[in-house]
Amino acid sequence: MIVHYFNTESYGIPIHAGTVSPKTIKGVVVLVHGFGEHSGRYLSGVVPMLTDLGLAVLFYDNFGHGKSGGKRGHCPGYEALLGLLGEMLDKSAELFPNVPKFLYGHSMGGNLVLNYALRNEGSLKGIIASSPYLRLAFTPPKWKLVLGKVLLKIWPSITMPSGLDADGISRKTEEVEKYRADSLVHDKVSPMFSFPIIDAGEWAINNASILKIPTLLIHGTADPIIDVRGSEEFHKNNPEYTTLELFEEGFHELHHDLCSKEVFNSIQSWLRQQL
Repeated sequence: MIVHYFNTESYGIPIHAGTVSPKTIKGVVVLVHGFGEHSGRYLSGVVPMLTDLGLAVLFYDNFGHGKSGGKRGHCPGYEALLGLLGEMLDKSAELFPNVPKFLYGHSMGGNLVLNYALRNEGSLKGIIASSPYLRLAFTPPKWKLVLGKVLLKIWPSITMPSGLDADGISRKTEEVEKYRADSLVHDKVSPMFSFPIIDAGEWAINNASILKIPTLLIHGTADPIIDVRGSEEFHKNNPEYTTLELFEEGFHELHHDLCSKEVFNSIQSWLRQQL
């Protein structure tokens, strides 16, 4: 697998990105990683699964993540996150013209791809949202929420520990250890990053019915980080265009969990139908 990296800039911040493409290109996927991690974590599992179907993949590190610039865990705002995603979609159309376009987002990335599709009319062929961050599975301490909302107004760029428990990403101990050892993974989050994401998750659930793009939602029933009921509600509000696949006892990163083979089979089956 040959990876072609490129650098660009958005909102004055350097962005690290790259592409992988099969010999025959049937479509292109823009991949959006989760909070605190980076796109490189998808190159050994998710990306090959997509290229095996003849899909090119464009991936990037979000603001304040991975090899992109910006303060760790901070971004210019939610509209900037959606704006960067739009720029990456445009870039994918430039690099891989005249083929179907898909979005694939995990966790925070799932929040972004769903909200982007809900707010922008476009020519997307389909969306895959993996454990989409629509609602947290745990309630942060009340003092932290109160303080965070105050800081959002007076110091939106200050960062605090996100509170994410790495043990919840996978039932495979080796995957948790890899996550903890990854120098590009961080646990910092600013009020400007966290609160708009939370609000956008609830907005997406409440407005799911306006989505007119085939969408696959995948979620583990034992996800301790993002509430599976958020995905269930999104699907309930739009059963016509969404397909919900639940994986019993699955943790947050299904692509790194014990059920990853079944997850990849489900994704590939759904994508074949769209293609």
